[in-house]
Amino acid sequence: MGVTSILRSYIFLRGVRAIVTVFVAITFTFFLIRLMPGNPIDVYIATLMGASGMSYQDAKNLALALFSINLDEPLWLQYLKYIWNVLHGDLGKSIVSVGTPVIKIIATFLPWTVFTVSTALIISFSLGILIGMVMAYRRGGKLDTVLTLTFSILSAIPNFIVGLLFIVFLGVQWKLVPFSMLRGAYSPYVEPGFTLEFIIDVLKHAFFPILTYVLTTIGSWALLMKSSTIATLGEDFVLLARARGLPERRITINYVGRNAILPLFTNLAISIGFIFGGSVLIESVFVYRGIGLRLLQAIYQRDYTVMQGIFLIITIAVILANYIADILYGVLDPRIRVGGR
Repeated sequence: MGVTSILRSYIFLRGVRAIVTVFVAITFTFFLIRLMPGNPIDVYIATLMGASGMSYQDAKNLALALFSINLDEPLWLQYLKYIWNVLHGDLGKSIVSVGTPVIKIIATFLPWTVFTVSTALIISFSLGILIGMVMAYRRGGKLDTVLTLTFSILSAIPNFIVGLLFIVFLGVQWKLVPFSMLRGAYSPYVEPGFTLEFIIDVLKHAFFPILTYVLTTIGSWALLMKSSTIATLGEDFVLLARARGLPERRITINYVGRNAILPLFTNLAISIGFIFGGSVLIESVFVYRGIGLRLLQAIYQRDYTVMQGIFLIITIAVILANYIADILYGVLDPRIRVGGR
């Protein structure tokens, strides 16, 4: 069997595994959501009784008339209908936002999450690569020691803690940043459009979420690049290039940098998948109008269809990213696909 046939077989098997994993994940999510205490009708009844002082029966009648959901239907039948609709590209309609398609909700909120997290990922990856190489070339020195300690600490702190520290100190204690004015993706008084005013306003609202992502991820990229660069510096082709008298700058870029960065691309592929799922806490801290904040609202409201739709998008994104990482591993290291692991 040729190399091309082995690679095709490897890609096919990984693809089948990815599809099965998606099916198992959405099945687990479907039943897990319904095992949560309460349901959308109960939550809405409690809200009406607390806010309007309505009796339980009146609130229940209003909720049943408003929501187009039959919770008395057998769970297995609900599941079969859900799978059938998903296979036909229908994620249903929101239970709480009556009549609003889940696809429309996702399309409204998802771009803002993709914008903030992808921007932060590009910045942290690029800076991490450069700083990691500097640390590798100056390993053992004061700069390397300070940066290693700093990045190790930053990488260990959960990102929402960093976000809370920004709000507590910059917003509450020192009153330097008006975080109450930076809620949402842009200010309500700014007209959306491709204008300088709108772009600046969007960047102002996204600045601290992006900064938080960068601070909590740049350390892992720098430390990974440092270890990869140190390993590459000991390779024979680098020693041979120096023996030939090639300029150090050319060796650094063409021989060391290009080879040291290859293993990090697989990690980058996986990180891209978590763009969709890693935003819940940050967006809730800064009240940023993204898919993570919308998921949190759906969980509070027990909006089953919205929760299912967002979890499905997150699941597909993560599994697809892992699939791409598997393919990259197979291309970069033929021993993996030959071994069948």
